[in-house]
Amino acid sequence: MGEKAEERGNTMLDRKEAYLGLHFDLHPTEEDDSLGADVTKEQVGQLLRRVRPDYIHYDCKGHPGYVGCPVDTGWAAPGIVRDSLAIWRETTRELGIAMGIHYSGVVDHLAVRRHPEWASQDAGGRPDAEATSVFGPYADELMIPQLKELVARYGLDSVWLDGECWGAKLDYSPAALSAWHAETGWDDAPVSRDDPRWLRWKSFHRAAFEAYLKHWTEELHRSFPTLQVASNWAYTTMSPKPVAAGIDYISGDFDPMLSADRARTETRYLSNVGMPWELQAWGFDNAAGQEELLKTPWQLKQEAGVVLMHGGGFMMYFLPTRSGYINEQIEDVAAKVADFCRARQRFSHRSVSVPQVALLHSSESQFERSDRVFTWWGTPLVELEGALHALLESHYSVDILAEHMLENRLEEFALLVIPDAHALSDEFSRRVLAYVDGGGKLLLLGERCARLFGEALGAELLGEPEAVNAQLVLPDGQVGKSGEERNVWEAGKLGNGGKVGKVGKVGCPGLWQRVETTTAEAVAVRYHGDGVHGRHSYLDTRSEGVSAEHLRHREEAIAATVNRYGKGAIAAVYGPVAERYFHSHHPSLREWIRRLAERLFPDPAVSTDAPSCVDLSLRRTADGELCVHLLNLANMPVSNRRAYADYVPPIGPIRLSVRLESPPASVSWEPDGEEPAWSWANGRLEAIVARLDIHGALIIRS
Repeated sequence: MGEKAEERGNTMLDRKEAYLGLHFDLHPTEEDDSLGADVTKEQVGQLLRRVRPDYIHYDCKGHPGYVGCPVDTGWAAPGIVRDSLAIWRETTRELGIAMGIHYSGVVDHLAVRRHPEWASQDAGGRPDAEATSVFGPYADELMIPQLKELVARYGLDSVWLDGECWGAKLDYSPAALSAWHAETGWDDAPVSRDDPRWLRWKSFHRAAFEAYLKHWTEELHRSFPTLQVASNWAYTTMSPKPVAAGIDYISGDFDPMLSADRARTETRYLSNVGMPWELQAWGFDNAAGQEELLKTPWQLKQEAGVVLMHGGGFMMYFLPTRSGYINEQIEDVAAKVADFCRARQRFSHRSVSVPQVALLHSSESQFERSDRVFTWWGTPLVELEGALHALLESHYSVDILAEHMLENRLEEFALLVIPDAHALSDEFSRRVLAYVDGGGKLLLLGERCARLFGEALGAELLGEPEAVNAQLVLPDGQVGKSGEERNVWEAGKLGNGGKVGKVGKVGCPGLWQRVETTTAEAVAVRYHGDGVHGRHSYLDTRSEGVSAEHLRHREEAIAATVNRYGKGAIAAVYGPVAERYFHSHHPSLREWIRRLAERLFPDPAVSTDAPSCVDLSLRRTADGELCVHLLNLANMPVSNRRAYADYVPPIGPIRLSVRLESPPASVSWEPDGEEPAWSWANGRLEAIVARLDIHGALIIRS
């Protein structure tokens, strides 16, 4: 794991093993006239000594295409007053800090303006104003020679390419169409989803981008074998496939808004890729009429906490002035967050998951659904994140994995959750059923993924899905129109840990599939009404005391089933519960999902009475120590109208119960180093965390 920079002297840390970094980019333009004017070695040194990062990224070439330092290849920005990169390189070398650059790859506005033949083209043959073509000569004639010149001139340790997988476009340029013809024999290319070749057309572009990525990484490594390279968002949830190109580490910058919330998804996926990884937090955000307001240390610590609790490296991104000055406020915020990270480095960096719940991020579904090359922009991960949030806020420890990650690991997990993926390969579906047959538990959250498992559901699908304003109910027993009591839920322990007790209904409108059980047990009922009774507030779902006149307008149907399959079980929900939870985060809907998960997985390795704003992750440190990470997301910004939290209310006391075969040698709450109150009996450790501020971990030593 990484050491503090000053403890390494002038020895550079291997970039891919780094823990903490700073990133500055400017995206130079032709309008700049003061680049580097206010960059001094004294100020750079002051910042680096105070923050103590393992590495720095400084701006080089942004999306506009101009290079912010002197360069012979391509186009240097016209307004360079002083060579900023030279000053940063000299200072980082003296302090033993690795030096990298921010460089825009596929996206280069100037290159496509100067060379329209390098641009990606739309179906009408119009050159794109931003994206180059991965089929064209841009990489060989400009990007690779320019990068080689920069690496050699400044002795760079790493390059971080931006505008890559998410910037690539479906391309109808002559070069792309020629390659398409050579591969398929077709003279024309699909232009819409109506063409049955559409998925193949998209797959063709995905393979072409990956070939481009392999090409430039191989070329740079051939010239500079120790250079560390990354392509922003490659092999993340945006491109969920096995790593095939020669990148050295995985990196991405998560959203400036909803940062901690989005990081909850990315971290749980990246920690399963099998490569060194990091995430970059924007140190600023925008509000209506207000640009680039600096975030507070509190919210950046929350964002860092999501990354640290899953073993990743953390990077902060700030904006200097156009002349390169970094103000004291940025320095102060960065230093406070850096101190927070360093205090947690020993037990956080390179930790590994203790498998509990696997949540599928389906490559098959995403690649079919998204009409971009490698991104989910335009088709956000609504069902995935809705399911994740419901599970996390029910205090399950969750890993996110794609099909290729799960094939050889399914049996490690007690529960597999599929969040309404609409497309799965036959091979993967068979693999999932083999897992269940051997004793695994499967939870299907939606009618689209449920129908993919056919007879294994133990229920017959009746007709097509219908749009209804469904109401779900959570009593311990329900009574239908006939008056027959339906004990659709086993009574659970409610009323603590942020979990709601006996509740009424919660709306879950959308497409619902009618089913009739064959071998399955109906474990939840949905209601809907006709006409004016169809509105949520107007429908009475009581089990007793409802007038006959009202009952005439109320219909009910099965909402969820559980079927035994071999030694395991499959629970299926036939409507959009994950999607609806994403959009509301209503406690009653979370509790509805939690009860269904609990029926399949009643005894997780760790449980807690913490409120729902506390995320939990069961891990082992790089040294093999069992640890339970807790993250306090209270007051987490979720809207640009309230985007800057300056206080995170502490939570406590918090009870933790951890399955442990034998008594521990010691238990500590880190980074405080305190021993909490704890006891061990009958294979479980019970511990009380007195206070959780933002992030900490219970370390259990054998």
